[in-house]
Amino acid sequence: MADRSVVAVACSGGRDSVALLHAARRAGDALGTSVVALHVHHGLMADADRWASELAALCGRWGVRFLQDRLPGAPKAGESVEAWARRERYAALARLAREAGATIVLLGHHLNDQAETVLLQALRGAGPAGLAAMPCVVERDGLVWARPWLARTGGEIDAYVAALGVAVAADPSNADPRFARSRLRHDVMPALRRAFADADLALAAVAQRAGEARAVLDEVAAEDLQRLGAGEVLPLRAWRALSVARRGNALRAWLRRALGGPVPQTLVDRVLGEARDDATRRWPLGDGRVLRAWRGDLAVVASLRARASAVPAGGRGRAGEALSLLRCDLYALPGWPGALEVAATAERGVAPHRLAQVEVRVRAGGERFMLNPSGGARSLKKQWQSQGIPAEGREGPLLYDAAGALLFVPGLGIDARAWAPPGAPQWTLRWLAAA
Repeated sequence: MADRSVVAVACSGGRDSVALLHAARRAGDALGTSVVALHVHHGLMADADRWASELAALCGRWGVRFLQDRLPGAPKAGESVEAWARRERYAALARLAREAGATIVLLGHHLNDQAETVLLQALRGAGPAGLAAMPCVVERDGLVWARPWLARTGGEIDAYVAALGVAVAADPSNADPRFARSRLRHDVMPALRRAFADADLALAAVAQRAGEARAVLDEVAAEDLQRLGAGEVLPLRAWRALSVARRGNALRAWLRRALGGPVPQTLVDRVLGEARDDATRRWPLGDGRVLRAWRGDLAVVASLRARASAVPAGGRGRAGEALSLLRCDLYALPGWPGALEVAATAERGVAPHRLAQVEVRVRAGGERFMLNPSGGARSLKKQWQSQGIPAEGREGPLLYDAAGALLFVPGLGIDARAWAPPGAPQWTLRWLAAA
């Protein structure tokens, strides 16, 4: 159970975190607060084992509880080492903090780190969210993450550590020119400080102003999304009625909530440029999910490939073969780039027993479909045209019942001749093309 009297300090063994650990321990002694050091072993440096053992020994001398975790695995091919290490480090710190019973984790970032972060974000073309850089205090994953030294300089921390007379770890990656922050720290910031003595303070002020701007934008987005009735889906027609600036702001906020993490600006730009009507569109997210515009709504859904393990094994589903759809679920059709969804409906569905044995066919030409009982059967082409179904919405399997009657056509749904009587149990079908 979390205990407000337990404070965790993220400690790499380097200068900043060792100084913070010592300061926290002194404050804890005065306030009656227990301090625990959390160390994450990334498995990336040759000296990582030695750093961990030296830090454990130091904590022993200081009477500080020491917990560590070693990151499993490694970055994926093409993945940024920095991004992977940061993501996994924070996840490990959260696990360790909960194990320690802490509700707050202190981080050793200081004024110079903040200035570097602002400049890096600016060079990446970031907006207010990025330029806000590192918040002094933020609540995430049920924990409070605090940076008590954002107003302190690296020089002040150097002086603090020198007075302690302890050895600290020196991470060679901090001087590796392959990393953008290292290049900025060693090549750019010294020159900038020589030209502008208050550069760090000015950049930190940018972060503060950007944080305030972001807070206002978040409030506007929350009001817009509430007015639009946006939840798990974003109604596109109402969203398009917003001004261009508010449209982008609302989309970014909705995506941040839907994705549960950072939103690539490239994705925002694509949706803004492409979702100009209610046509069906898909934007792969690269994590087993797809952003899908369908029937006027925008939603994040699992891609068909990601849901393959949930697809029932019953039925074969190749063209000309029989398929059994005995329950509401998602069915993969071997040889077809997509899956068939079976769901309960209140009207215009087919009686479930008629799906006990269906046949999957490709379009052969000459098929006729009835949209409603009073409209008569017409060719698929004419029915698709009458409903404004684009070419990409017409691809997919045709389904026939055991007697050879047409049941389902992609983009059109259930043939009216197959509709179940009003009030009777009935299911509908939907073809989901692979993203």
